[in-house]
Amino acid sequence: MHSHEALKQLDVVPAGELATSLPAPVLAQLPRQGVTVFSVTDDASDTAAFSARYGFGLEDCANTIVVRYKKDGGEHYAALVSLGSLRLDINGAVKAALGAQRLSFAKREVAVELSGMEFGGITAFGLPDDWRILVDAAVIERAQIVMGAGIRAAKLLLAPDVLRQWPRCEIAEMTLPAE
Repeated sequence: MHSHEALKQLDVVPAGELATSLPAPVLAQLPRQGVTVFSVTDDASDTAAFSARYGFGLEDCANTIVVRYKKDGGEHYAALVSLGSLRLDINGAVKAALGAQRLSFAKREVAVELSGMEFGGITAFGLPDDWRILVDAAVIERAQIVMGAGIRAAKLLLAPDVLRQWPRCEIAEMTLPAE
């Protein structure tokens, strides 16, 4: 667990500057309570580098991964939020949770274009309305998590309750047991 000292080191973005910092769709859906937005340097945006630099364990870093799936003859997209320390069970649990016939990771360019966010910064908030957003049950068990903010230059620090109470969030068991 990290201390309050670690929090003091975070470069928190004041509420008044969020509109110029975050993509508009992210800002529009971001809950006003319980979320701290802070700046990170681009070289510390990826989960492992971020964890090393800022002292948050991988088990407290939640990644948002975009998948494309086929269901009922149509093609759909979904965002999967899971901890950096766990592996998604794509062909088992995720496929079942989405009711997907076929499932694949979205191509990088497609994920960026459709989400309107930067690769490496994609977050659950602000995604297209027709996407399903699945949050792994293990995420909800953490005291707090760090996740993308739509851009590589910022992260969100929040209690998983924020996700649990968010109407678009579906909680599902999606990861393999830690080895």
